[in-house]
Amino acid sequence: MSSFVGVIVSDQWLQSQFTQVELHGLNSSFLSARNQSGKVTLGDLPPVMCKIKAFQDILSEDDIKSILSESSSNMSEEVDFEMFLRAYLNLQARATAKLGDSKTTSSFLKATTTTLRHTISESERSSYVAHINSFLRDDPFLKDFLPIDPSTDQLFDLAKDGVLLCKLINIAVPGTIDERAINTKKVLNPWERNENHTLCLNSAKAIGCTVVNIGTQDLIEARPHLVVGLISQIIKIQLLADLNLRKTPQLVELVEDSKEVEELMSLSPEKVLLKWMNFHLKKAGYKKEVTNFSSDLKDGEAYAHLLNTLAPEHGTTNTLDTEDPSERANLILEQAEKLDCKRYITPKDIVEGSANLNLAFVAQIFQHRNGLTTDTTKLSFAVMMEDDAQTSREERCFRLWINSLGIDTYVNNLFEDVRTGWVLLEVLDKISQGLVNWKQATKPPIKMPFRKVENCNQVISIGKELNFSLVNVAGNDIVQGNKKLILAFLWQLMRFSMLQLLKNLKFHALGKEITDADILNWANSKVKSVGRRSQIESFKDKNISSGKFFLELLSAVEPRVVNWSLVTRGKTDEDKKLNATYTISVARKLGCSIFLLPEDIIEVNQKMMLTLTASIMYWSLQKKTENSESNTPENGGSDASPTATPDVGISSTTSEVEEQR
Repeated sequence: MSSFVGVIVSDQWLQSQFTQVELHGLNSSFLSARNQSGKVTLGDLPPVMCKIKAFQDILSEDDIKSILSESSSNMSEEVDFEMFLRAYLNLQARATAKLGDSKTTSSFLKATTTTLRHTISESERSSYVAHINSFLRDDPFLKDFLPIDPSTDQLFDLAKDGVLLCKLINIAVPGTIDERAINTKKVLNPWERNENHTLCLNSAKAIGCTVVNIGTQDLIEARPHLVVGLISQIIKIQLLADLNLRKTPQLVELVEDSKEVEELMSLSPEKVLLKWMNFHLKKAGYKKEVTNFSSDLKDGEAYAHLLNTLAPEHGTTNTLDTEDPSERANLILEQAEKLDCKRYITPKDIVEGSANLNLAFVAQIFQHRNGLTTDTTKLSFAVMMEDDAQTSREERCFRLWINSLGIDTYVNNLFEDVRTGWVLLEVLDKISQGLVNWKQATKPPIKMPFRKVENCNQVISIGKELNFSLVNVAGNDIVQGNKKLILAFLWQLMRFSMLQLLKNLKFHALGKEITDADILNWANSKVKSVGRRSQIESFKDKNISSGKFFLELLSAVEPRVVNWSLVTRGKTDEDKKLNATYTISVARKLGCSIFLLPEDIIEVNQKMMLTLTASIMYWSLQKKTENSESNTPENGGSDASPTATPDVGISSTTSEVEEQR
């Protein structure tokens, strides 16, 4: 095991924003800021901060001093390391905004809500309100509250009950939430409101949103910057949903051969959108390359060429003849309206280079008129590269799980993004700090192939230390993108993380290892303890497909969470689908962070059944831990020790484990 010592931050959310290698680097910068008295003050930070790579050539020392003075006018105020980290995140947000593109972040999705930037763009707010008014105006429940007036706080007032955000998620990715699980009374009590927000946050993670710094209380209080940030991510996911070969196989026209198809599949949706835009601009004779959704679009020339190419029937030379950028932006939007594109953007937003709104605008142009044709010879490349349904579902599950951890890298394509080994090292570091020797790791972009192998060899080495089954597996297998081995490793990593969480519940496990059999026994005992008859023999028991066992388990840990009038007998395929969909939403509503699909329950995917059961078990035992601690003598409770009565079902039985493995 590596002797590498991690940097520990008391604020868990703050720690989640950084990898250990970043914390070590920032800690060194912080220590270098100490003055003669050995302390660090706010005034000591600007000359140190301006030398940090993330801010070089973007923020000057004076810029940084000005930004820091916004939070405190006393520049002699002493600063500790956590305050330094918060100041760094604030500056990072400002640098990103000033740069106007995604170069300093892994993804637009990640950038939106993982900073401390509390300012809200009124243009963005108005644009998102218009989106909500358009897509939810016919919703049976929300139609009484719409349209929202963007000039008021109506958006935030409506968001407080959680219904709006849940409905918006379902617009972005239909079927994510079983709307029967949403509490939709006109007046909700605090418990029901909290349930809605818990369902919202867990469902947001399940569609790819980064919400590591948002809690239910933030949404209940409708903190504007967090609400707008979450809405922004949800809308972007909706707008970018078709920018992949599975949804739009015609995108294959952007490349020349099978190798380029593979590269295209590895790109983020934003990068695919830029590639599509440049493809048409090149055909139009536009000489410049658009590399971002901000500064490269400010003069409007790229938009003018793009719209003339995609919609020649509405083409005009007036847009390019106009020298005034604001007037050109006006003409661009008039032309876009003829394509039935809603105005996500104003002329001012184009001229000022609003990255988020330009992205939304280009994405909508793509949805309405992508200008691509079907080349059957090229389409065969895309078909050959598609994964089977099971592999695709597992890739989705592990990708979303990784992104939910809040690591620095946002994963767009699992099989491509893990090949450098860096993402896997970040995940290992997040799960158990101190496992990774960052001095022996290389951060992407990596030009030397052997550095990728070194990273992946360390991944395999750590996996073996954790007793993963990695017989005849080498780091080069990951570098080569061996999908079967990558999925096998990630499953063991996810399972390890899950079992560690259960083990760390101090009153319950007493530090002993938790097995798959323990989880199975706990679930059966829990259901039996409330008088239910359902039992399962293993996590591949075909009786699971009806969906009733998990609903009975959820009801056993929280009786009020299941509405039994909505539960079917689970005999037909349709009934099974209804129960499975309801089960997932109820589990998320309870507080389970899960990434499976209804098909996983219906088809009894053994791995996903274990993760679902373990998530419910963790929630239940965590709740019992909290209740026990609140009843200790010092808190006015009984004298009973919280460790004296472990929950039912935990034993040292291992026979089931061998079958599950």
